[in-house]
Amino acid sequence: MKKSKIEWTDSTWNPVRGCTKISPGCLHCYAETLAERFRGVKGHPFEFGFDLRLVPEKLGDPIRWGTPRRIFVNSMSDLFHPDISDEYIEKVCRVMLAANWHSYQVLTKRAERMSQLLRQKSFRKYAEAPHIWWGVSVENKKHGIPRIPLLRQTMPTVAFLSIEPLLEDLGIFDLKDIQWVIVGGESGPGAREIHPSWVNSIRAQCGILKIPFFFKQWGGIHKADAGRNLDGKTYDEFPPFFHASSVPSSKKRHEMLSTLI
Repeated sequence: MKKSKIEWTDSTWNPVRGCTKISPGCLHCYAETLAERFRGVKGHPFEFGFDLRLVPEKLGDPIRWGTPRRIFVNSMSDLFHPDISDEYIEKVCRVMLAANWHSYQVLTKRAERMSQLLRQKSFRKYAEAPHIWWGVSVENKKHGIPRIPLLRQTMPTVAFLSIEPLLEDLGIFDLKDIQWVIVGGESGPGAREIHPSWVNSIRAQCGILKIPFFFKQWGGIHKADAGRNLDGKTYDEFPPFFHASSVPSSKKRHEMLSTLI
């Protein structure tokens, strides 16, 4: 499997493709921009652009991958989109729970639905699994900060924040029970500015609470030129990477596929 270009993950897994905008952080969505380039290209994974659609044939990918890795779930969608059924979400969760030689990074802007589902008795085992990390996007005070207590209510074993694109100074905010924080600026055409003082404030708050801090990028139109250094240092901190005792054999993983998919 090709290494992802996203700095804080190893691979991406998209059993859903496409999404719809719900907040200012979605304005210059990289996933939409990428998908719409291929609208109408017959046979391409994004033949239908960024229209929401399930991709059940991708459900078994983590079971097929025998090498442990960090997997960003639905980099091209949002698992908790209202048009995705509870039943399909649970199928995704069952695969994550079973293929526990990987760690999973599930990120959403739809924190209300995530919190509602993961607090249900039938979903608690997914929230409590140490190899499944549950996170919310936090782009500003109005839309992003209110997602944090909803994540906290979910009581996952590993809770994280993706503060990207960071669109304003968030001030002092509650990081209780958060195990990882990612911060980054917006990139691409029309990218909105990020200020170093905003980033430094979050880094300092993480430092006080000893929360792993990952600075992804300054962003801008030419993000490679802006780089990732913050005060002369690259911040690549992660929460502990949970490993199962061993990866099942190919035969066993094939049996898992026939049972789960």
